[in-house]
Amino acid sequence: MNIPILSIITFLPLAGALLLIFFKKENKDLLRKFALIITIINFIISLFLFFNFNSGTAEPQFVEKADWIGRGINYHMGIDGISLFLVLLSTFLMPIAILSSWTSIQNKVKEYLIFMLILEAGIIGVFVSLNLFLFYVFWEAMLIPMYFLIGIWGGKRRIYATVKFVLYTMVGSLLMLVAIFVMYTLYFKVTGTYSLNIFDFYTMILDTKLQIWLFAAFALSFAIKVPLFPFHTWLPDAHVEAPTAGSVILAAVLIKMGAYGFLRFAMPLFPDALMKLLPYLSVLALIGIIYGGLMALIQKDMKSLVAYSSVSHMGLIMLAIFSMNFEGLQGGIYQMLNHGLSTGALFLCVGILYERSHTRLIKDYGGVSKQMPIFAAFFLICLLSSVGLPGLNGFVGEILCLFGIFKANQLLAILAVTTVILAAAYLLWMFQRVMHGPITNEKIRSFKDLNKREMIFLIPILILMFWMGIFPKTFLRKMDTSINHLLNQIKKREIVQLQHKDEKFTVLSLEKIESNAKTVDVELEEDPR
Repeated sequence: MNIPILSIITFLPLAGALLLIFFKKENKDLLRKFALIITIINFIISLFLFFNFNSGTAEPQFVEKADWIGRGINYHMGIDGISLFLVLLSTFLMPIAILSSWTSIQNKVKEYLIFMLILEAGIIGVFVSLNLFLFYVFWEAMLIPMYFLIGIWGGKRRIYATVKFVLYTMVGSLLMLVAIFVMYTLYFKVTGTYSLNIFDFYTMILDTKLQIWLFAAFALSFAIKVPLFPFHTWLPDAHVEAPTAGSVILAAVLIKMGAYGFLRFAMPLFPDALMKLLPYLSVLALIGIIYGGLMALIQKDMKSLVAYSSVSHMGLIMLAIFSMNFEGLQGGIYQMLNHGLSTGALFLCVGILYERSHTRLIKDYGGVSKQMPIFAAFFLICLLSSVGLPGLNGFVGEILCLFGIFKANQLLAILAVTTVILAAAYLLWMFQRVMHGPITNEKIRSFKDLNKREMIFLIPILILMFWMGIFPKTFLRKMDTSINHLLNQIKKREIVQLQHKDEKFTVLSLEKIESNAKTVDVELEEDPR
């Protein structure tokens, strides 16, 4: 079909944001309904990708390419099994984020909704861009709406959190931009042609020392976004100060952009540097697992607790990805989706409590389940999903991650299990103190259980949690071929790198890489199907 489906999904929210400018700001309900309709339509359109995705090929699908600025800067979009579900996760959660802020955001509603829609466009653009310049534009554009969402509608320390978030992200992004320019220049010197196509850069065989510098530039930007220890300190502040919807999108989608960056760019572009730095990256991921879990145990604020749990869970995801085997990458990608649902749902639950009491301190609660039994049941399921209870989505992802890590390094796997133990400790302890025991705060006696709007945005998440836990193949089979292709591509390029180790840089055709790789006895991943 010649329908530019990726462009529609990317720019429909932006078009909605532009149309909102002409709405009267006094009519808040109309503004909310219009933004909600736009996000729902975008999600429905995005389902076209799922039902028409060919899981039998690793090649980019729904590709759109057109001349733009010139000299290699083209408009180039496409998705594979790795980016497919990240796009769907983004379009799925945005209507939920709009619904969750229906009553909590009363100030500057029009501006708030405009920034939310712009944010969705930026996020989707990151996941579908195949041109490095286009990717960088969306990567940076995403910062603008998030800056205003936290800075205007955030908590008391919102300015501090916003500035910290932007500074951290900008430093890493600028280094990545420098690395992109270096690769762009090298490619032109070797081939005489300009290109910023990611697939063209996959054919570049670079000197190992240069690879390490370029890998470091890309990896720092992505590590900050993950966030990988010790670049995590912006995350708890941003989560605590952001409005509920901002926390949901930040935890569920934005930090996944860092892991996606490693998979799409840093790892396949610089395989030799990756293998040399892999032990150090794995140790940082492991430290993040243990540190995040221990910090979550001592938090007094529920939002801060969930934020540190994200540091721990993202550490497990990155450690699985760094295992460099099929089970690890499959588990890491699947767990990204699981974490997006479970942690996003936990932030929604914390937001529901905050709307009723205007406090997030655990000590201010107790006995909430007596007043809100339906909410308590929803909250418990979301919590158990994050812990990894069998039958729920988190279990499948964690098991695959641990299988992959164990296959790569048994000691790391044993230490990584602490993420499950610590998650059960801090989440169940929080649930016990908030939901059970005597009602010590008389304000809790006035709490009302979930209303229709809250049920509407929680039920779809719970359905997906059970579906992904019981029928994981629905999702796994669509990403298997792309994961297998990525692993083989990295291994083949590593082989060719060794064959050309005396050359500072060169550019080979993909066919040449294939033929060179076949001359070396190497065990490549078999098609898992």
